[in-house]
Amino acid sequence: MNRAPYVLAITAAMLLSSRAAAQEPESRDATARLRDRIREPGGVRGSDRSLANRRRPMMRARATLLTMLLIAAVACDDESGDAASEAMRVQPLPTPAGPRSGEPSIVVDNDGRALLTWLESSDSGAVLRMATLDDTAWSEPRTIAARRDFIVNWADFPSAMPLGGDRIAAHWLEREGSDTYAYGVRMSFSADGGRSWSEPVRPHADSTETEHGFVSLLPADDAVDAIWLDGRNFAAGRAEMTLRTARVGAASIRGEAVLDERVCDCCQTDAALASGGAVVVYRDRSPGEIRDIAIVRRLDGRWTEPRIIHADGWQIDGCPVNGPAVAASGERVAVAWFTAAHDSTKVLLAFSRDGGASFGEPVRLDEGDPAGRVDVAMVDGGNVVVSWIEQRGADASLRLRRVSPDGIAGDATTIASVSASRAAGFPRMAVVGASVVIAWTDVDAATVRTARVSLQ
Repeated sequence: MNRAPYVLAITAAMLLSSRAAAQEPESRDATARLRDRIREPGGVRGSDRSLANRRRPMMRARATLLTMLLIAAVACDDESGDAASEAMRVQPLPTPAGPRSGEPSIVVDNDGRALLTWLESSDSGAVLRMATLDDTAWSEPRTIAARRDFIVNWADFPSAMPLGGDRIAAHWLEREGSDTYAYGVRMSFSADGGRSWSEPVRPHADSTETEHGFVSLLPADDAVDAIWLDGRNFAAGRAEMTLRTARVGAASIRGEAVLDERVCDCCQTDAALASGGAVVVYRDRSPGEIRDIAIVRRLDGRWTEPRIIHADGWQIDGCPVNGPAVAASGERVAVAWFTAAHDSTKVLLAFSRDGGASFGEPVRLDEGDPAGRVDVAMVDGGNVVVSWIEQRGADASLRLRRVSPDGIAGDATTIASVSASRAAGFPRMAVVGASVVIAWTDVDAATVRTARVSLQ
């Protein structure tokens, strides 16, 4: 194979990167950068767009050219290798989302299609919409709910979960008081593929004007298991967030239980179904303010005690707003997360071969300056793909790697240039056939973008 174009592209990218670094001010250490991200999940989506729009045009052009060169370099290397190192091709998909949209979430429906949800804001409130992907085109959007009191939040966003046949569950957040963090969860059900929806229900029995959110959903027979962060203790003067769950149907809510008595205040939760039952991951909070990633599992109808997946030792006096992600297939479980322990920012991935009972040593996937905001999905042969946001000076890119079951990471693929600001939110993805469908918020265009990434 002629590697001249590959070498030329990489050399040009390295030169361009070094020039950019020479013209940028010295970067702050990891802890200083993180102070800007800590615990303000209540701000609405547009609150930091001005920051993104103040980026210098030269920096944006330089980042765009660098991205193009890196993509060209990957395209030039067409040698075949193991599954983890095979190149991934990115195909943009026309977005079904309208203007002033964001907060995407994506799952696979019962027919194997991607099901996308997002919020669209207007002067009169916000609308939660959904669409499904048929081969290369999204369906016409359907409305799940429209309200004036929606919480439109860069880090705490709605989602949907297929339940079999045409049945779908969806959740969103509504304001429940004047305080920034006074909001609750609402859930609704559709029996006709999203054409109509039931009256919303609140999965938590508590109605205090405190925070309830960061929801994960799992199918459970004719209902859904909802997992959320619950702030009712704040109303009693105890500043401790709990992790709770309940089984929620259109007409019943049962089995509300506490999974962990003290967790990080505003990091996303995630959940998946392994062969032995549900696994839930989240950011723990120890009495000494160590905020590492923990897991609880449901075995034979009972929830296990929480345990730490890996002792990163990240001590931080505030929530970094950067939760983990989990994927499972049979006994295999993969968890990806962000940490800044010991003043070193990293994106890590760990595998379990026993349904989440134990995990191997984590693999580092980032390229030196990650913002985190991870997602993970299982693909063919036990491989996984992990997405995250990587920073580069004032710019950032959405990156994707395939990782083998043995922890061998392939080359990182650039999906898109993105903003590292909070308005960019959390990219989400799902595996559809031999490809990954990924969604993110384009801050400059103020809309949700989607792309298909080929895994073959």
